[in-house]
Formats: sequence, C-alpha cells, structure tokens
Amino acid sequence: MILNMYYLFSTQIPGSPLEDTVLRATLAALTAFLVSLLLGTKVIRKLGEYQVREDTSKTHSEKLRDLHANKRNTPTMGGIIVLLALFISAALWCNVKDYTIGLLFLTAAGLGVLGFADDYLKLTVKDCFGMRDRTKLSFQLALGLILGIAIYQHFKSSGVGTGINLPFFREDVELGYLYVVVVMFYVAWSSNAVNLTDGLDGLAIGCTILAGLALCFVAYALGDRETSLFLGINHIPWAKELSVFCAALVGSGLGFLWYNGFPAQAFMGDVGSLSVGGVLAVVALLLKQELLFILIGMVFMLEAFSVFLQVVVFKLSGRRVFYCAPLHHHFQFIGWPESKITVRFWIVAAVMGFLGLLIFRIGL
Repeated sequence: MILNMYYLFSTQIPGSPLEDTVLRATLAALTAFLVSLLLGTKVIRKLGEYQVREDTSKTHSEKLRDLHANKRNTPTMGGIIVLLALFISAALWCNVKDYTIGLLFLTAAGLGVLGFADDYLKLTVKDCFGMRDRTKLSFQLALGLILGIAIYQHFKSSGVGTGINLPFFREDVELGYLYVVVVMFYVAWSSNAVNLTDGLDGLAIGCTILAGLALCFVAYALGDRETSLFLGINHIPWAKELSVFCAALVGSGLGFLWYNGFPAQAFMGDVGSLSVGGVLAVVALLLKQELLFILIGMVFMLEAFSVFLQVVVFKLSGRRVFYCAPLHHHFQFIGWPESKITVRFWIVAAVMGFLGLLIFRIGL
C-alpha cells in the first residue's frame, strides 16, 4: 500500500528508499512482529473470554491425553494473530497490485476460513474431532485447483514454463496442463503437513519461521537481477515482492512465538497452521522451487510421512511403526521432554534451511 501510494504521488525518482527490496522486507518483518506482539495480548484475552479453549481430552490416545492434561483450556485459534499481522504488514509494504501477492492473500484467507471452521466444530460440538477429513481435503483440493489454474495462466502469460526444476538437471521437466494438478495436491499436502506438525508448544510456528526465512533469501536472489545474474540462475521479476511477503510471515511468526513458546499462552489452531502451510507452498511454487521446499521444510515432510507410514503399515499388518504419530508424539512417548523435542526439531529445520540455501547456491 505504501509503495503504491509512493508511485501515485511521487515524481518516481530512481533510487528512492521505498524501491529498496531489502528495506521493505526489513520493515515488513518489523511491522508484522510489532503488530503480532501488540495484538497478541488482546486477542488471547478475547479468546479466553469467549471460551475458545483447547480441549486436550479429544484424542484417541489415553497416554497423549495424560501428557497434555496441563494444556487443557489454553486459548486456541491464536493463528488469527499470525494472519492479522501478516495481512496488515504485507498490505503496507508489498505491492498489493502484484498478481502473486493477490494469490497469497487468497491462499491465506481461504485456508484460514477452512481452519476456522474446523476449530469451531471442535470447540462447539461434543465428541467432535473437527471437520471430516474428506470434507477438509475436498476444500483444500478445490482451492488448490483454483490456484493451479491461476499460477498456470500467470506463468504462461509471463513466458515462464510450467515445469518442475529437478536437481542435477539444467532444464525443467515441462508438465503442461498437468502442472495444475501438481499445484492442487502440493498446496493440500503442505497445508496438512504444517497442520500435523502443530502439536507441541512453538513447534510448528518455529519451523515456519525458519522455512519462511530461507524462502525469503531464495526469493530475493531470484528477484534481484544482478544477484540472479551473479548466481547464474533465471531471474523471476515478481520474486522481489515474494521476499517482502516472506519477511512479513517471518515477523508475524516471531511475534506469535512470544506467546506460543513453551509453556504456550495460546495455540495456533487449524486457522493458523492450515493457512501458513498453504502460503509456504504457494511461495515455493511461484518461485519454481517446489523440490527445494521439500528440503527446506523437511520437518513438515517427516511429520506428514510419519502419519502416512503409521496408517498404511497398521492397516496392512496391524502393527505400529511409531508409538504415536505424528513423529513428535513418538518422542514424547519415549520420554523426551516437550521443550527438548521442540528445540531439536527447530535445529533440524535450521540445518535443512541452510542445506537448502547451499543447494540453491551451487545450482544442483
């Protein structure tokens, strides 16, 4: 918004500070952090007043119910704080007329509404574990289809190929119309992966911050013509705005971590985890770094895969691979303290982020 007002009222003198992507990204992160901090206390208080509190007894595992007994009645749906801070900061410091920013707003809002409905059912309907998996997945796939068509058309009109960038290959593997299907499942998969990770205080939002930070650096490198030329990578014009948006996501996540860190004053809830998972996926797609994000977001991938593996093996053999899935609960069951699990998962997320940036730099 501020950038658009500058273009509207200024004489557009080259070299204006507002045209500096690094400056805007820094201001976006700081704005989102401060908004998240300032809104956090008020939103959490209101959530408590309206009895929007977590019911940890709604689980199929008696041991997990005992482990999380002290978390009962903690305010949930704190992801609203993340979304509000993200929207406000991005609206201020991003070019809101940019097509890709519009797609990210649509993703965050759409999945935020889905998460809100899921959380609402858990809170208001007795013995209800939320929205049916089939209903939730159908909504995610429908939104993914819309995004897939929009991204496909944007890439075509911009002269960018609709292919997947594979490591060790110098050219993308072109998918054509199949790319829309890939986007559809990619968004749903990432959204659910972050949602599954959101089971311990600070775990999901901490990993989101680290993944968002890595994508912010990648976006800047792709969006800055001189940097992309130096690195020998394809320049993506709209990536500059994505770096500012990622910075806003990192800032809003840091602000929320202030309240969500162990012991949590508020949980993110599906309204937050589903939306930030989808946003990360769409950023990776728009940067054409679909496979790199799998590495950067490895914690999310492992959490989701642990659930998939647990379900498949149990249905086929009646045995369990893990004491409990997702993976973080397995470590709880073997006696690791919650704070140790969270910090160690953060360390893995940070290492994967650095490794992702290394692979991006050397251009495998």
